[in-house]
Amino acid sequence: MSGAARAADAVIAAVATIAAVVAVIVQARTSGGGFGTFIVRPGFKPVIIRPVLAPGTGWPPPGILVAAALTAAPLAFRRIYPIAAFCVILCAVIGSNGNTTTITYAAAIFAAYSAVAYSPYRRAALLSVLAAAVIVTAAYPNTTPPVPERFTALLILIPTVAVAAAIRVWRRRAAESAERLRRAQAEHEAETRRAVELERARIASEMHDVVTHNVSVMVVQAGAARRVLDSSPDDAREALLAVEASGRTAMTELRNLLGLLAPAGAAEPGADPAGDGGEAALSPQPDLGQIDALVERVRAAGLPVELSVAGRRDLPAGLALAAYRVVQEALTNVLKHAGQAKTTIQIEYRPAELFITVYDDGGHATMAAPGGDGRGLIGLRERIAVYGGQLDAGPRPGGGWRLTARIPLDPAAGDRPAPADFQAAST
Repeated sequence: MSGAARAADAVIAAVATIAAVVAVIVQARTSGGGFGTFIVRPGFKPVIIRPVLAPGTGWPPPGILVAAALTAAPLAFRRIYPIAAFCVILCAVIGSNGNTTTITYAAAIFAAYSAVAYSPYRRAALLSVLAAAVIVTAAYPNTTPPVPERFTALLILIPTVAVAAAIRVWRRRAAESAERLRRAQAEHEAETRRAVELERARIASEMHDVVTHNVSVMVVQAGAARRVLDSSPDDAREALLAVEASGRTAMTELRNLLGLLAPAGAAEPGADPAGDGGEAALSPQPDLGQIDALVERVRAAGLPVELSVAGRRDLPAGLALAAYRVVQEALTNVLKHAGQAKTTIQIEYRPAELFITVYDDGGHATMAAPGGDGRGLIGLRERIAVYGGQLDAGPRPGGGWRLTARIPLDPAAGDRPAPADFQAAST
């Protein structure tokens, strides 16, 4: 409970206590013992219980004044100890010996409300209020509060208005809760849709990387085999073997990807999706350690490639996969757009970053121009952005195409500016 609420309860209790004591004194002195607080009618003979006065003083005895004070003072604890405050007020009302006023009734009702509204022990609060009602009914079978008859309408209308206002507040809060629930559900659905879209984009990028490269190599090799089939059967056979090897590699990588997407246990026991009798078993995702094999496959397809690696060392699996995809996508674009243009790959393991450059001397169009979907480059930028890296691709001043990538090797490296040679390469 906040300090402001405690202060408000203390002020309410102080004002009510003073008012209750003053009301008992005024009632006693003005009535002279002739005004009855409770009207009790046991049987058929009416009996009036009058205020008690101290002999020879015209003032209520100190015990009555203390009881009157206790009918309101516990309201200061109505939120901290609601049940205890209600029980003390009830005992004070019973012990006031009939010297009760309208303020006493209001304090008792307020305490009963607080007991039910604020007690963490709801059942105990309800039982306490019910027991108090039974006790008061048994002790005073016919009671009426000391209120002038002209206030009867207020006694009826005020509780009615209070109940109506409470119902209205409850309805408003219920409507607000329903609206919040509706907004939460809408936000959850929107988040789900965004997650699905991002996952679909990731899968599309991965499928592009896996399929496009190997299919491009297969197309080039199949074309070479067709051209030399009659004149050089041995060369055609070698080209077809390379086509088969590229196809197996593509199937293996596809199976790795689909194994990540398929639910656990979805594959049937003994299934062999590649149709190779288990020869292309599941293998880890490729990394920079397999760059040499990638380059050999591309050379077998007829693309002259030079590879230069400086300072080779182990990298995290995800970062190594992203770097492999950078080189793979660059070579795929050379095969698609530049044919057999001479291509150079430079991989440099720097102390705080991995720097990759792939360029060719061909004259093909930009990778994102019409006729090229650019999906691979978009996927690569997203891949290396995860690691704080940068990627740039564009035509070389002397002809051909250049792709450069810089991937930090430590968490803070992504915040440093790109080196001068990277900025020059991107121009």
